[in-house]
Amino acid sequence: MNLKKRLSGTFDFSLLFIILAILFFRWALFEPYVIPSGSMLPSLLIHDHIIVKKFHYGTHMPFSKKWIMKRKAPQRGDVVVFRPVKEKKGMRFWVKRIVGLPGDKIYIDDEKRLWVNGQQIQQTLLEGQGDKEKFYHLREEELGAPFDDYRFYSETSEKGYTYRIILEGEGFSLSEQNSFEVPDDYVFVMGDNRDNSHDSRFWGALPISHIMGKAVVIWLSCDETFFNLPLLCHPGKIRWSRLLKKIL
Repeated sequence: MNLKKRLSGTFDFSLLFIILAILFFRWALFEPYVIPSGSMLPSLLIHDHIIVKKFHYGTHMPFSKKWIMKRKAPQRGDVVVFRPVKEKKGMRFWVKRIVGLPGDKIYIDDEKRLWVNGQQIQQTLLEGQGDKEKFYHLREEELGAPFDDYRFYSETSEKGYTYRIILEGEGFSLSEQNSFEVPDDYVFVMGDNRDNSHDSRFWGALPISHIMGKAVVIWLSCDETFFNLPLLCHPGKIRWSRLLKKIL
């Protein structure tokens, strides 16, 4: 009887340890998220399952925006997951790209080019979708519209790595305001699908304290989910070429 109690106690302790270890891993180290919308096309697709490096910028207190420790400052070009400034039904976490840092002056000209502190961010019109070896090539089903409605561009971050953005045809502008200044302790974020993204152009700069971590890799991706459950990929609809793809 005593042996049974000891074994039961050991099992309970081991289970508790495993649960605590998983919670610690997700709180402080890495956490999975699923992309719910097309605002980050062509970099991230709907139903991309990504891993977020939670400790990249530092560590928050559990269930809080307060920092325990700050590690790195955000950089232009980083793709981040964050708590929204203004809650939107069904959207607990958002993902966008940082284009402006504290103190930056952001300007979007009439041709939709991005300027930071008076310098235009290097932008190159791509033939088709660009380098097939480097970039995943979208299908019209993933884009949700004919290719002729969009133009693909590459942008180069200050770190020197290149990512793609897409813009709709000439004359279409998503936001009315085109000039912004980023306050201290804030960043300016935009979606790579520039004409189909609800971002800092609408609700303002993002407090750095809202950032959950940096998106680093796609570990799973699928065209459809199973029984419309966003966390469960349909095994016959997996995008194999996107597995373990680094997020630029």
